[in-house]
Amino acid sequence: MLDAEAHRQDIQRSLDAERSAAERNRMGQFATPEPLALEIARYARRLREGRREPVVFLDPAIGTGSFYSALRRVFPDREIADARGVEQDPRFVDAARSLWSQAGLRLIPGDFTRLAPDRTYNLILANPPYVRHHHIDGANKARLKTAVARRFGWAISGLAGLYAHFLLLADAWMTPGGLALWLIPSEFMVVNYGAILRAYLTENIKLLHIHRFAPDEIQFGDALVTSAIVAFEKAGPPPDHRVKFTLGGSIANPIQSEEIPLAALRVARKWSGMIGGAVRHGGPLPTLGDFFAIRRGLATGANAFFILERRQAREIGIPEEFLRPILPSSRHLSTAIIEADSDGYPTLEKSLAIVDCELPEPDVRRDHPRLWDYLESGKTMGIHEGYLASRRTPWYAQERRDPAPFLCTYMGRGKSGAGPFRFFWNRSRAIAANVYLMLYPRGSMQAALAARPELYPIVFDQLRSIGGELLAREGRVYGGGLHKLEPSELARLPAVEMGRVIEKALARAVRGEGHPPGSAEAPGPRSRSGPIGPA
Repeated sequence: MLDAEAHRQDIQRSLDAERSAAERNRMGQFATPEPLALEIARYARRLREGRREPVVFLDPAIGTGSFYSALRRVFPDREIADARGVEQDPRFVDAARSLWSQAGLRLIPGDFTRLAPDRTYNLILANPPYVRHHHIDGANKARLKTAVARRFGWAISGLAGLYAHFLLLADAWMTPGGLALWLIPSEFMVVNYGAILRAYLTENIKLLHIHRFAPDEIQFGDALVTSAIVAFEKAGPPPDHRVKFTLGGSIANPIQSEEIPLAALRVARKWSGMIGGAVRHGGPLPTLGDFFAIRRGLATGANAFFILERRQAREIGIPEEFLRPILPSSRHLSTAIIEADSDGYPTLEKSLAIVDCELPEPDVRRDHPRLWDYLESGKTMGIHEGYLASRRTPWYAQERRDPAPFLCTYMGRGKSGAGPFRFFWNRSRAIAANVYLMLYPRGSMQAALAARPELYPIVFDQLRSIGGELLAREGRVYGGGLHKLEPSELARLPAVEMGRVIEKALARAVRGEGHPPGSAEAPGPRSRSGPIGPA
């Protein structure tokens, strides 16, 4: 058997070399590494312990037969009653047939998503084609969506990759009580277009185990994708069913493990952060959105015109009353705590100010001629006709925003091993542009910080303790590794420990152990000068 596997790997390398990496990417042809196929087959045998019926095996994307090779090494011949593999690429059909036809494998040439089941199977091991939606032409995408709708009555997103269609359509090929282990991208756990797949796994079958490899545990040398193994049984879940979630290492020996109530998975919008306390007891748990109102920073529509160095604004003659401190982009912030000078501006080498005036034009022209001249220079550049400026009255008035004590970057790449996002404690009076997310304390958080101002650094440490990987998973990633995090995505992050901190602080305040609002040690009302958030 080892000689057959070595021969298979030689053929795999030869076939891979016939096409460029870009061609194989478009076709989703990423072969399962031999150690991983063997690991999955061994785990399948563990899941089948106590079952007396022989294996009826199917691989809907057989390739050169890495899973069938692993199956034969793990299961004795007497336990395999039938084995079939579907393959669309004629080259791989010929290769698999030459390798395994004498060893009991029957080849079914064709596109799995177009075929009707020839029989049902009690064991599926599969690594379906990882074809992204933009490589699926419109006609095929419509056909696949129709096939899923006919099977389940669901409208799957047009952004779903081919692997999602494979897994869903394979439902018709499974014997009741049969097992399936799928090696698929872990993105389905967090992206919106994975919602139908998550619904299937929680409503239609008995989900047993999801093992997610860590981001640095790349399973395919030619595909930079974080992978997951999804194991389930074609059966209804029992009452109070719990699903095993594991992270890192192997599926049999993971680094982290936790059992999650199926009821919690059903209501979770995304399955990020399921390990380490994000979901417990099946009930709703606190999120950052429970403690903070999270908003994007303000958009001026013309930063180069409205945002100036404070020194430059003074030279132009713009009155201080029409200037507000504003933070630069995060690359100009060397520390995570933004201190303030006596005017409330950040203590940075270059202080920035945003021009913000609500007076009507006649008043500006009469009372503030130098500001009027500057605004007129903007008109000659067409600033007032821009999308945002033309919708404001007057066009040079900015959106009303208070300074936020805590900030998070909106985009990032996570260079030098750091996470893609950074948190800041803003002790200045500076507002922020839309390259930041602004976190305003609300509810119990607002009450706790008012009663116990010494909580500011503790809350900040809690924010910074949120793992970069969790932030990245909740957000989205674009080509070139650019990560983006919307306010609603940040608000959904679990904040269990932060909830405990706030509960304790409020309890102490009730007992009279905290600083009451308005005391000397509590932060005073906001003004145009002086920092926010005590040290």
